[in-house]
Amino acid sequence: MATIKDVAKKAGLSVSTVSRYLNKHPYISEDKRQRIQAAMDELHYRPSTVATQLRSKKGKTIGILVSRIVNPFFSQLVDAIEKCAKAKGYSVLVMQTYDDRNAEINMLEMLKQHVISGLIMCSIEGEPHEIEAYQEFGPIILCNEEIPGSSLPQLYTDQAAASFEAVDYLINKGYKKIAYCTGGTLTVGGHGNSRTEGFERAINQHGLPMKIDWIFKQVHTIQDGQQVARKMLALPEESRPDAVFTSSDEVAIGILKEYIQAGKHVPADLAIIGFDNQPFTDVLAVPLTTIAQPVEALGQESTNLLIAKLEERSYSIDQSQLHLTLIKRESA
Repeated sequence: MATIKDVAKKAGLSVSTVSRYLNKHPYISEDKRQRIQAAMDELHYRPSTVATQLRSKKGKTIGILVSRIVNPFFSQLVDAIEKCAKAKGYSVLVMQTYDDRNAEINMLEMLKQHVISGLIMCSIEGEPHEIEAYQEFGPIILCNEEIPGSSLPQLYTDQAAASFEAVDYLINKGYKKIAYCTGGTLTVGGHGNSRTEGFERAINQHGLPMKIDWIFKQVHTIQDGQQVARKMLALPEESRPDAVFTSSDEVAIGILKEYIQAGKHVPADLAIIGFDNQPFTDVLAVPLTTIAQPVEALGQESTNLLIAKLEERSYSIDQSQLHLTLIKRESA
């Protein structure tokens, strides 16, 4: 018995295009309609009622992949994507990876099995070529992630430049012993690689030291930030950093909290810069200097692009909306 994949191969089209045809999607060219119908006739393919109903449901569902929804940045991003999708008649299915590669594969398999029609990946765990292979089953968009040279459509901001600006700002204010916190592992192509690049460029340009005791990997939460602060405070006073650039506001808040509880003063004893400009960062005991991300624009543009691909329309990303801004407050 012929399958939808057989029809797609015979017609020289993707499975997702055939699926949209079967679901009576309006955005399919007449040429493709004729090719699909001819392939169906030749293969004697007749979709079952149940399969058609499943495709109909799938055809209006978008997958969203994030590392942790509890991270306010990701919760805001998912909210922006869902609002945009809902306005265009689509629903969303959200999955968290918790940095687990297998969870990412599970979501990609949902695309292959037509549970979802397209996927917006806001975090990446696997190898680019593995993810790219799933494009056969539907469009995949990278949101706030960058893979140089990949065939995957990507929306991202210049995090390296923003990180350089933040660290350069600290250095110009007189700080010379700067610590760094990243959610990644410092491996090439890993999490936070662009931010690490900006940090290192600023440090090297000014000829400042970069000590192993001042570099903290795989830190994500407020609790992680508190642990980082304890490690820094455990160093001899003359060996402690005088500033820290963090990969997230949550980590920055944990450091700030621990320093205040230890009777230290921010920024006198430690200047702190976060990343994301989460809504509460300006109402802390010491308002946080941070980098604002265009969360709404990232969510809207990635959703618009994905839906355009699903509906086989062209779409030009509005790059003017994808800028990062250093927000200067009292913590640095």
